[in-house]
Amino acid sequence: MSRRGEILKEMGLAPIWRLRVGVSQGADTPAPDDREGSILRMDWRDLKATVAACTDCKLRAGCTQTVFGVGDEKAEWMLVGEAPGSEEDRLGEPFVGQAGRLLDNMLDAIALGRGKNVYIANVLKCRPPGNRNPEPDEVATCAPYLLRQIGLVHPKLIVAMGRFAAQTLLGTDATIASLRGKVHRYAGVPLIVTYHPAYLLRNLPDKAKAWADLLFAKKTIAG
Repeated sequence: MSRRGEILKEMGLAPIWRLRVGVSQGADTPAPDDREGSILRMDWRDLKATVAACTDCKLRAGCTQTVFGVGDEKAEWMLVGEAPGSEEDRLGEPFVGQAGRLLDNMLDAIALGRGKNVYIANVLKCRPPGNRNPEPDEVATCAPYLLRQIGLVHPKLIVAMGRFAAQTLLGTDATIASLRGKVHRYAGVPLIVTYHPAYLLRNLPDKAKAWADLLFAKKTIAG
């Protein structure tokens, strides 16, 4: 077993993990470097401080602040989006503004909420300029932070919200339509794919599909 595998086993996660755009999981996953290995052993306090001080990619120079995550740190549900937008960058919290209110309403409809058995984070912790798509090197730099959050929360289910989050976590270029309605896995944790709330605000008919995804997720975690 590689050194990465040993670390993930200690964390209670799958022994094989790779978060690289377009690269799937495999038994040849390399051992983590010193930076990644250190991150994968951090507690909440150290992880939050490290993310807040991170300047390891070019995004930090262009954003107001890092956006770490929010919610119940022992939640069964973990929601993962793409990257902070302008409001998230301003307030330092993921999924705020109109899209955040829609998400809160959706969660409330299934008796969940921020800090109520849900933890919310993004693939990236810094806002890309102009809300552009994250670049592969930016994803690779932030990947250990997200993996450690998953290890600390130890959720029973991950919900990937939006095309980029789903494609990044699953290492695929498949469409949301083809990924919905199936149980995938990330870091050994069941993963459900659904639409991003910001997309739903622009495509109201798909709200019904997102609601179906949440019900499917609820059924999956119950099983």
